[in-house]
Amino acid sequence: MTKLLEMNHIHALCFAKGFSRTRLNVATSPFLISRGGGGGYCSNTCIPYRLKFTCYATLSAVVKEQTSAFDGKEAALLVDELRSNFNTGRTKSYEWRISQLQSIARMIDEKEKCITEALYQDLSKPELEAFLAEISNTKSSCMLAIKELKNWMAPETVKTSVTTFPSSAQIVSEPLGVVLVISAWNFPFLLSVEPVIGAIAAGNAVVLKPSEIAPAASSLLAKLFSEYLDNTTIRVIEGGVPETTALLDQKWDKILFTGGARVARIIMAAAAKNLTPVVLELGGKCPALVDSDVNLQVAARRIIAGKWACNSGQACIGVDYVITTKDFASKLIDALKTELETFFGQNALESKDLSRIVNSFHFKRLESMLNENGVANKIVHGGQTTEEKLKISPTILLDVPEASSMMQEEIFGPLLPVITVQKIEDGFQVIRSKPKPLAAYLFTNSTELQKQFVQNVSAGGMTINDTVLHVTVKDLPFGGVGESGIGAYHGKFSYETFSHKKGVLYRSFSGDADLRYPPYTPKKKMVLKALISSNIFAAILAFFGLSKET
Repeated sequence: MTKLLEMNHIHALCFAKGFSRTRLNVATSPFLISRGGGGGYCSNTCIPYRLKFTCYATLSAVVKEQTSAFDGKEAALLVDELRSNFNTGRTKSYEWRISQLQSIARMIDEKEKCITEALYQDLSKPELEAFLAEISNTKSSCMLAIKELKNWMAPETVKTSVTTFPSSAQIVSEPLGVVLVISAWNFPFLLSVEPVIGAIAAGNAVVLKPSEIAPAASSLLAKLFSEYLDNTTIRVIEGGVPETTALLDQKWDKILFTGGARVARIIMAAAAKNLTPVVLELGGKCPALVDSDVNLQVAARRIIAGKWACNSGQACIGVDYVITTKDFASKLIDALKTELETFFGQNALESKDLSRIVNSFHFKRLESMLNENGVANKIVHGGQTTEEKLKISPTILLDVPEASSMMQEEIFGPLLPVITVQKIEDGFQVIRSKPKPLAAYLFTNSTELQKQFVQNVSAGGMTINDTVLHVTVKDLPFGGVGESGIGAYHGKFSYETFSHKKGVLYRSFSGDADLRYPPYTPKKKMVLKALISSNIFAAILAFFGLSKET
């Protein structure tokens, strides 16, 4: 990539990936780095071991060490190799696509324990949460693709007009070519494999760049992809800023990135150099608007499921803040407190069912939000922290200042501000005052309020009277709008995201009328005008010279 990206944006890339601008403080979560001959696999674990060290080094030192592992030259060679293999046509066949999808399904079945261990190592993600949120969803996507692939690949017949008679037409899906998937650390298995499933189903060659912030999952993906998939057309490249930079400097046929808006701007700038289309799955401040007519216990449980039981709030579709009326706020907060204790016990920091914060950087970021002026005194529940375990207890705050970073930035953690309004409809304006979110939630029994919410609130997706579940419906597109993202995938939308819809018109050599050819006479003009307007009777009259030009 250009020097401008390397020098001016490198801090932004590091910041969004969880690195400090000045140093990598990972005493509680050691940075894992590969060296030649230094890695391997323990006989009693699925997780690759690597040379580990507690790193207080400067960013430049780490960048320098990693640059030698995978640079722009190697990236260019990789893309050239994949493009050559793609150009043989092998990936376009149904047989190749279905075999790779079946291999992914088999990989998930055979390595479920390994995947669970990796997710626990990176995020302390509970086994059941790992299964439901990542393993099961990924397997479901893969099985749907296997089931529907022939239908997705089949050309779609469309109608033709009288001006092309006799003719037929089809929309033919073709793979884009060589695509790049850059995934995120919060759901490191799901967000890596699900888009790869779509890219393979569409017949592309794929490079996956997992997040280095989830090193156990990244290493496992590299190992499993090399074992189960066609390495001549599907590759995993591990690493951090230098590797990502080297990859972004190449010409791709599409890039799908999951992460934050800060890095998305870098991705988009790099893609623009080659006019590469992008899918950006970002995030934003996802609101939950809660009316006073709800089943309080059920609403509280579902908000908790979409906040703290969703990777401890580290989810792009997780509930970022709640809006409710001043009169109802205390009842809702009491219900949340009660259900939180039921779910995680009196001391949530000791709960095995609560994921940890991914690393020290994000822990300190969240802690600084809590310690900001005018915020700490708004805590009505929780607020306990332990940096040693990288855990923050489920925390509820009431009416934090609008100017605080907690209300201006995506929280991405276990902090939940509750904002109050006079009447529930006022919440629409609160939501509209912020960039469009990736998801928005409404809890109400009022069908009129539901209708108003859907019509008047713009978001990537919505769930009414629950949270996050809309992403499990594979017939719904998953994607953002505005600053929360570009493009969509899941189910057939994944296939279409990585395909080009090619229009094809078929004609025979018969029925070749001279109307379209010179000389252009008044009679031809009248006939053609009548045909284009679908007035067959007028066309017949004009053809036989029985009508006058208008």
